[in-house]
Amino acid sequence: MKSNSQKISVMEKVGYSLGDFAANLIFQTLMTFLAYFYTDVYKIPGEIASLIIFIGGMVGAFFTPIMGLIADRTNTRWGKFRPWILWTSVPFGVIAILAFSTPDFSPAGKIAYAMTTYILLVLVYAANNLPYASLSGVLTGDMKERNSISSYRFTAVTLAQFIVQVILLPLVLILGKGDRAIGFENVMGIFAAVGVLFFIITFLTTKERIQPPAEQKTSVKQDLSDLFKNKPWIIMLIVTVFVFITLSLKGGSYIYYFENYLDTTALAAFLSSIGFNGMIDGLNGMLTNMGLHGFHWPEDAASSGFSLFNASGIILMLVAIALSKPLADKYGKRDLFIVALIIATVAQGSFYFVGRESVGLVFIIQIIHGFSYGLTIPLLWAMVADVADYSEWKNNRRATAIVFSAMLFGLKTGLAVGGSLVAGILSFYGYNPNLEVQSDQAINGVLMTMSVYPALTFTVAIVALFFYEINKEKEDFLEKELRARRSEE
Repeated sequence: MKSNSQKISVMEKVGYSLGDFAANLIFQTLMTFLAYFYTDVYKIPGEIASLIIFIGGMVGAFFTPIMGLIADRTNTRWGKFRPWILWTSVPFGVIAILAFSTPDFSPAGKIAYAMTTYILLVLVYAANNLPYASLSGVLTGDMKERNSISSYRFTAVTLAQFIVQVILLPLVLILGKGDRAIGFENVMGIFAAVGVLFFIITFLTTKERIQPPAEQKTSVKQDLSDLFKNKPWIIMLIVTVFVFITLSLKGGSYIYYFENYLDTTALAAFLSSIGFNGMIDGLNGMLTNMGLHGFHWPEDAASSGFSLFNASGIILMLVAIALSKPLADKYGKRDLFIVALIIATVAQGSFYFVGRESVGLVFIIQIIHGFSYGLTIPLLWAMVADVADYSEWKNNRRATAIVFSAMLFGLKTGLAVGGSLVAGILSFYGYNPNLEVQSDQAINGVLMTMSVYPALTFTVAIVALFFYEINKEKEDFLEKELRARRSEE
């Protein structure tokens, strides 16, 4: 097993992180707004939107292991994984724009267009993101450096999340001049351009250091056999599925929560009391004085509250991400993950008990949830890299991409199930996007979808983590054993 210097420069860590920033401009938009875009912007019935999200997501999920096998068998002078980030950059951007466009087709034509563009998007996303994720497992074999890379990466991810969850909706209204269909298309054009540039930077600034020996034989049968005998991999697959079901479920329901559940008058009063409205008035006045009359922050309480709600959680996520590495180095990734996820789960479930006028409490809970969940963000993929090391230690074979592809299979499965559940559950409860005021049953469905149901799926992930055997002591053991083996080869 060939392995060069384990230390990674800050430039390379930043360059690597920009790739996930680019991908998450699209991914976070899918997770947060796809159901809303289909039902409330493109006017596709909720049950059909749910089916599109599920089918498209599962197509992407099942393609991911195939992409893993392809990536592990790719051999170029640039490495196995880096070329795929470059090759898929432009197609990723173009298809993202198409997926959030709203051509004036018949109802059946809209469904066909949405299904086609979403399937294409998840396929190119898999071809881009699987090699990207696998790259983290071959940049270094040093566990502390891997934790550091993960912190850089997920700081970038969280910044992308901030842009999508805080700024996207106001930007949609600004760039579309109130027309959300035009706004979404224009915003995705900006995201696509930034994404292509950042993918290219990732390709140029990274280096694959851990490589399987040239004599290692590649066998699909052996790869799959090793995978299903790997207990930590099975556990992390379950964790990944249910974490991303939860993220899609709660993230996709927040916009409905603010537009349909929280009392608009109470929300507006809260925004005024904390000085938010005054800040926005000042911002809009400044933009007017600069001659930018069309670039005004939307003044409806739901859009502003939604943006501030997400911002409050994400700011605390960034603080938590900074603390995640030293805490993981001291206590181990698994134990930190369990404790933090328990707190995040309790916080998420507690939204159910908050009244429609208790806006301040909503924001307090979000801050607690954001910080506790933020601690877990860098841990998941660092733990998957540890699973790849465990597989190498146990089987004396390196198959990085197939390990990561399995996790991305879990991610896409979670995204498909969670995203479809948002539209499906709301449809079950009688949500109708054409009504200005929803029924009590539909409003209860919105509340359940952003509180109780995500808490239940998070709980499954917590239970699974108790069976994950790579604790702090095991991490140290694997690192020492593999370092000794690689030095002998």
